[in-house]
Amino acid sequence: MSVRSVPGSDWRPTATLDALRARAAMLAAIRAFFAERDVLEVQTGVLGAATVTEPAVESIAVPGLGFLQTSPEYPMKRLLAAGAPSIYQIGPVFRAGERGHRHNPEFTMLEWYRLGFDDHALMDEVAALLDRVLGPETTRRCTYADVVARAPATVLAQVVGDLSAREALDLRFSAGLDALPLGRWLVTDYPADQAALARRRAHDPAVSARFELVIDGLEVANGYHELTDPVEQRERFANDRARRRAAGQADHAPDERLLAALAEGLPDCSGVALGLDRLLMLKLGTRRIADVIAFPIDRA
Repeated sequence: MSVRSVPGSDWRPTATLDALRARAAMLAAIRAFFAERDVLEVQTGVLGAATVTEPAVESIAVPGLGFLQTSPEYPMKRLLAAGAPSIYQIGPVFRAGERGHRHNPEFTMLEWYRLGFDDHALMDEVAALLDRVLGPETTRRCTYADVVARAPATVLAQVVGDLSAREALDLRFSAGLDALPLGRWLVTDYPADQAALARRRAHDPAVSARFELVIDGLEVANGYHELTDPVEQRERFANDRARRRAAGQADHAPDERLLAALAEGLPDCSGVALGLDRLLMLKLGTRRIADVIAFPIDRA
């Protein structure tokens, strides 16, 4: 019988003590970064009555209680609508089906919202945070269309057959990301149908004020110049639900408390969610999430 198969033999952490010390140092550096900018740390619950409607994200239901939150976005926006200043939060989030070398169903997210910032100002701050945590390096920018254009011709030849236009675009975008040179990249101007909770560009409604941070091919963060219109947000939730039903996914009712907060008035702001486990992976030079968390799901 192998050691792995002996019950109780896998009690040890997968991360080394040095990695745990590096995690603690990273968290201290992030808190100092926001303290210098007078951004308030907040804490919201990991359980919520509602969850996201996005087809690409699957929640974990807790019978009788609601859902483990996939992000603190909704309650943080409710705080902003209630008069909170710029805020940030560090804590666990949960997503079903997230399991592998780079994924764990429970992971640590840093999410922050800056009042009066557009997505460009927030991207500047993301780059400053990276310099603080990972060390100084240029963070380059390119558009979603630029990334799609990098897709190799061999991938373009595959965009035929039963693929929908959206699926073909996703394939080309993924291949384009793989073709990006190593380094820090902020990908901007996502198509409007991939806006999620971002507003559309005033000068070009076909694209959204959404960006994604990619470092050495690893997707690390996702940010928006936030949509504040409750009517449009409700329409987007309805469209998400229709797509989920068409795909045979669970249908989630929209978060009415979030919509009520938007109706009350969400101030102009931009927000970003950043995966801290992945950031630490980059800092330590590993591609295994188990190397940076004490107990991944198979040892939880």
